Amino acid sequence: MKRHPYRIILADDHTMVRQGIKRVIEGVADLTVVGQASDGLELLSLLKILDTDLVILDISMPRLRGIEAIRELKKISPHVKVLVLTMYKDKELLHQAISSGADGYILKENSDKELYFAIEKIRQGEIYICPSLGGLADDLAQARRKIFKPLLEPLTKREKEVLRLIADGKSNKEIADLLFISIRTAQNHRFKIMNKLGIKRTADLVKYAIHQGYIS
Repeated sequence: MKRHPYRIILADDHTMVRQGIKRVIEGVADLTVVGQASDGLELLSLLKILDTDLVILDISMPRLRGIEAIRELKKISPHVKVLVLTMYKDKELLHQAISSGADGYILKENSDKELYFAIEKIRQGEIYICPSLGGLADDLAQARRKIFKPLLEPLTKREKEVLRLIADGKSNKEIADLLFISIRTAQNHRFKIMNKLGIKRTADLVKYAIHQGYIS
């Protein structure tokens, strides 16, 4: 069965790097590069006008660094996947990238071998982290899946309102007063939201709300 073209934007401040990645990607029949950006702000502008499935970006970019770009990207287009392609092996940067919403992290030195494999894993809904980064990769991937796993059942309009208020630090009583509902109803909404998302802690609800762009 023929798949629809997977639309990719490349973001790296080095033109030669972008062109090299483009040649690799467009050697695969169902992958296509729809745009290129030399910095984070240009990337965000492209996302507003181009239909995109995946962004491949470097962490080190002018005007808006990769980590900040990931966070802003997820607010603008939460459905767009992100693969970090970088020279940095720093595990703190890896942690920041995945926590900010990146779906993959690979090193430029391994890109010729791992790029297509990483794209395919992400396309299938998986999280891919370069194995050479060690055991932390598995822990981060599991945490990322737990916090940002796809919804089996979408949140209702009311549940989204409650989620925004929870993320804003409101108590059940404050939520009840603001939405003109009973405290028990507010508690029920909180329980249903956590159950749908598979989240047990309020802190993780806040992370989810930020990731989905419900709050800044």
